[in-house]
Amino acid sequence: MSNLNIQLLPWQQEVWNDHHRFKVVAAGRRTGKSRLAAYLLLVNALQVSKGHVFYVAPTQGQARDIMWQTLLEIGHPVISGSHINNLQIKLINGATISLKGADRPETMRGVSLKYLVMDEYSDMKPEVWEQILRPALADQKGAALFIGTPMGRNHFYDLYKHGLSGDDETFSSFHYTSFDNPLLDPNEIEAAKKSMSSFAFRQEFMASFEAQGGDLFKDEWIKFDEDEPSDGDYYIAIDLAGFDDGSKASKSKKLDNSAISVVKVNTNGWYVKEIIHGRWEVKQTAKKIFDVVAKYEPVAIGIERGIARQAVMPYLHDIMKRQQTFFRVDELTHGNKKKADRIVWALQGRFENGQITLNKGDWNYEFLDELFQFPNTMVHDDLIDSLSYIEQLAKVAYVLDYEEEEYEMTDSIAGY
Repeated sequence: MSNLNIQLLPWQQEVWNDHHRFKVVAAGRRTGKSRLAAYLLLVNALQVSKGHVFYVAPTQGQARDIMWQTLLEIGHPVISGSHINNLQIKLINGATISLKGADRPETMRGVSLKYLVMDEYSDMKPEVWEQILRPALADQKGAALFIGTPMGRNHFYDLYKHGLSGDDETFSSFHYTSFDNPLLDPNEIEAAKKSMSSFAFRQEFMASFEAQGGDLFKDEWIKFDEDEPSDGDYYIAIDLAGFDDGSKASKSKKLDNSAISVVKVNTNGWYVKEIIHGRWEVKQTAKKIFDVVAKYEPVAIGIERGIARQAVMPYLHDIMKRQQTFFRVDELTHGNKKKADRIVWALQGRFENGQITLNKGDWNYEFLDELFQFPNTMVHDDLIDSLSYIEQLAKVAYVLDYEEEEYEMTDSIAGY
């Protein structure tokens, strides 16, 4: 183990020296959680005579991105082989460290575990621990480390509180903020604070377990301006609901709206030109999308991935053919985030920092009602959901626009 040249930050040393079987660490971004986990995985694997050592992230892709290179970097003196295809690292004592995704729990059944790390536990279903991994530790009395940044008061919060209670002598809990990493410039953290919402900063950097309430968006953050900025590019993001088939049931107010957000983006932020919304049948929806695109000529258009997108695209393509006007439609994804989290990250900080301006229109009332009531499950969130997708769409468009390629000038008048 001396070959590993283990170097720990003060807070990491505190967790390392703790002798509880199960450790729960809630810590802010860039504190060094994953590096501590890597050292513990290696040291525990070197002590294994039988059984497995697992590192589990919310998805297998995340497990690879977060931990693979770190393990290879700091563990190379004791690593005898690695297999990227199955994400396994074999050590000089014959033990194996396996990287797993909690989204594929079937790959973790039936094993005997000696040590386990669950990274970003908030983003996993609690059943993965309770029904699969906890029993796998039983026969060898294996240990586990839970690490992550809080995501409200969910099962990670419950486990953290359990460790603090002192009622279970096998559990301990720790809390650290990003300021606890002396290698991270405090000025950088303060700079991030200025561009983030207070809620997001407290959660991401201060590791605060805060439940999202109904006051995520405040009235004083809202600003209107009927004078549209002259510079910028239009983006159109579309959140589709189930389609109105004309039946009596479809007239229910419980049905979601489809929403089409038209936003001009420039260096100062977002100017929300309008949000067209309603409950339409599929052909009517396709026509509305085409008309809005023809009117504003955006640099990018995106529709939320799902069955509704699959239903509307054939009709939209038919209109394009008839009109001989064609445009690309990007597929917008959830990005492995819950809807509430995705909306908060995209909109809260921008509103709080004055980076979103609303044009006045008859859509304002519905939009603000959704915004101020969010995340009340009794109130629709379709308009604000469609607006939140602008963040993803604009980023994708700018990356595509500025991709470097080599061109050869063929005609000084006609162009490239």
